Amino acid sequence: MNGAPPLAPHSPEVAPQSLLVTWRERIRARWKLAQMAQESPHLLRDLGLTKQQVETEIAKPFWRK
Repeated sequence: MNGAPPLAPHSPEVAPQSLLVTWRERIRARWKLAQMAQESPHLLRDLGLTKQQVETEIAKPFWRK
């Protein structure tokens, strides 16, 4: 409560730990998406995702949003 504005997520002052947590979450989410694409592709269709959308998301490096 020092009156300072909140830090932007990409500012250099943000703790490196939070960046690592974000990267781990992306890795985990894309791994789960890949699993779902193989084991239950009908669920992805139920979510309204195409095979191309899923493949594009899975192919992204962990540092890309």
